[in-house]
Amino acid sequence: MGNLLKVLVLCTISLNAVAYDQAKLMHAWVSIVMIRGYTETGTLAYGSGVIVGENQVVTNCHVLRRTKQPWVSQGDTSYSIESVQANRWQDLCLLTLFQLNKKPVPIGSSKDLIKGQELAAMGHSSGSPAPLTTGGYMISGYDMDGGNIILSSAKFRLGASGSGLFDMEGNLVGINTFKTTGYGSYYSMPAEWIHKLKDLPVEKEFPILGKALWEEDEERKPYFLKIAIPKVKEEWSTLIKVTEEWTVNEANNTEAWYEHGYANEMLNSTKEAIKYYKRALAIDSMNSDALFRIGILENSLGHTVEAKKILTSLNDLNPARADELDEIINCQDKCKK
Repeated sequence: MGNLLKVLVLCTISLNAVAYDQAKLMHAWVSIVMIRGYTETGTLAYGSGVIVGENQVVTNCHVLRRTKQPWVSQGDTSYSIESVQANRWQDLCLLTLFQLNKKPVPIGSSKDLIKGQELAAMGHSSGSPAPLTTGGYMISGYDMDGGNIILSSAKFRLGASGSGLFDMEGNLVGINTFKTTGYGSYYSMPAEWIHKLKDLPVEKEFPILGKALWEEDEERKPYFLKIAIPKVKEEWSTLIKVTEEWTVNEANNTEAWYEHGYANEMLNSTKEAIKYYKRALAIDSMNSDALFRIGILENSLGHTVEAKKILTSLNDLNPARADELDEIINCQDKCKK
């Protein structure tokens, strides 16, 4: 079975030239479980989970909303749930199982990720019997409660809520949780939050009810969610207002300044956009998106020397973005920003 599993895991990941540890990714893959339970109408609800400790599995709390008697399964084997420790707003639940006896996956850090870093989402998308794996990269990280909520391009579907997002060393960096409607971007709760679940009260009754942060009314949502719809609808004036408020209330947030710069760029306020992108870089010198956008704008202004200096810096930070910028700098008139 070993060789077959390796094919199942690795053939679906777009690894390109990125170094990865095959054995550790295999361990990550076998840490994925399915959460099941019958609803009041008799239909079978399902989601995913990750083995994170001795007899312990983490999943999204919203996976446990529709059933009074959930259970965990892996392959043909099922495990009963003894208790749960729940942070409903963060949408993470820690399940304690009876005699799971499986090796837990190592828990990494969302804070250590950088933009453009390769990631792998592993879970039971669409209720697949075996976990499916999709490759992607980190788009952004949003600082909250000691971790970074991860926005990535690693796709997952219905049934993969509560599944794992891993780096190429097989470390669990996030729990795949929700997708922005129509936006094609995937959000994962930070792995750091898992550690705090062990300190919460032990509960033994299901279902687990309660609103998650991503389900809040619009005015109560975090700013990184407030900008999602204006961006997809290209409502740049609305985006300007939201991001300006974001920079006022979270002045040390690099993503706030980046998004404010992007809104200005879309409204052709080039000099303002560069200024705000530089604010983003001043807070986080690793913000390759901000550096990339500055390079594009400097090139559009005819500042080729400055754009090439940025290209050199970007190449060390995010080679994929550097390749994009290099093509733009060296392209003909037919190229567009």
